[in-house]
Amino acid sequence: MVRAIVGANWGDEGKGKITDMLANESDIIIRFQGGSNAGHTIINNYGKFALHLLPSGVFYSHTTSVIGNGVALNIPFLVKEIDELVEKGVPKPHILVSDRAQILMPYHILFDQYEEERLGKKSFGSTKSGIAPFYSDKYAKIGFQVSELFESESLKEKVAQVCETKNVMLEHLYHKPVLDPEELFQTMLQYRDMVAPYVCDVSKYLYDAIKEGKNILLEGQLGSLKDPDHGIYPMVTSSSTLAAYGAIGAGIAPYEIKNITTVVKAYSSAVGAGAFVSEIFGEEADELRKRGGDGGEYGATTGRPRRMGWFDAVASRYGCRIQGSTEVALTVLDVLGYLDELHVCVGYEIDGEVTKDFPTTVRLERAKPVYETLPGWKCEIRGIKKYEDLPENCRKYIEFIEKEIETPITMVSNGPGRDEIIYR
Repeated sequence: MVRAIVGANWGDEGKGKITDMLANESDIIIRFQGGSNAGHTIINNYGKFALHLLPSGVFYSHTTSVIGNGVALNIPFLVKEIDELVEKGVPKPHILVSDRAQILMPYHILFDQYEEERLGKKSFGSTKSGIAPFYSDKYAKIGFQVSELFESESLKEKVAQVCETKNVMLEHLYHKPVLDPEELFQTMLQYRDMVAPYVCDVSKYLYDAIKEGKNILLEGQLGSLKDPDHGIYPMVTSSSTLAAYGAIGAGIAPYEIKNITTVVKAYSSAVGAGAFVSEIFGEEADELRKRGGDGGEYGATTGRPRRMGWFDAVASRYGCRIQGSTEVALTVLDVLGYLDELHVCVGYEIDGEVTKDFPTTVRLERAKPVYETLPGWKCEIRGIKKYEDLPENCRKYIEFIEKEIETPITMVSNGPGRDEIIYR
């Protein structure tokens, strides 16, 4: 069976923990989009880890971790991440890399930095990991697939052609040093040697695994609102964050995805620019940021303070719908126990009218939150294992959210640890 684990909102929902937890019952875990531009924080018996490119199931000896064809593959970063796990006492994971995955090139990172610098105050708040230039090249058909590393003659010719194009931009738009084709070709040969032990026809591997009845997890990066088609465009990422793309980014049939677990945070947080209707500021935001997550709400990749907000039912309902959610895992509920009352954004006021439907970006920019207020539970809920043992006001908060997002909440996370989960 294939199960997708994806985010409903802006990312940072806690997908890493849920994947790590469910991986215990899985055979294969697949990253199907994005790159090293976002991180999943995992806390388990080995310690605390911020994974960026590797799937969040790498801590189990019985699993195979797959980098699908839809991923922006930063090869040195992948090798570094594997080595860092081993250095911290984690058994070396079994990794497969799709021969159709495309390679994030050193110049993609440079172009990302140069473009943010050029845009100045109008920048997109990029992580400067090279993701947008990578996907631009992929769809402009001037990217490099992993398989091309093993054809030296044609690779060298293509590197020279690509450098010719890139150097025009570097010289005349960014006024930066140009690329040396021979130096870049030698770098590509190093990449070949680094990735060679992991390369596989992943689509065929997964086809056979599905026929054998293996349990497979598709792990998404970021969330619905960062999708380039259905998110808050243009303040989005450059690859689809939706479960539907898992079929493409992994190389399986779409009808094989039987379960879509969408991770929803018990409050809102976001990194980067873009409309954020339920955002809070000042001391109120600082206190939630300090208490939130698994040691404060800061980007796992960038370290940037996350923007904070109340739970946004409009965005979350839309995020679940666009993912095709079959169930919801509600995370970081435990951090809200200090509050006397909680606000939930149940509608948007736009141009004097209230809507419960998530709008396009131009209208979203004018939206003001419409709140309902619920009483807090004013106590610690970590350590509770049964849903009925949660405080009444806590259960009411969960059930109110469930009704608003119109998707069953089957898991409630009440702590950062792997086992701190309540099943409903």
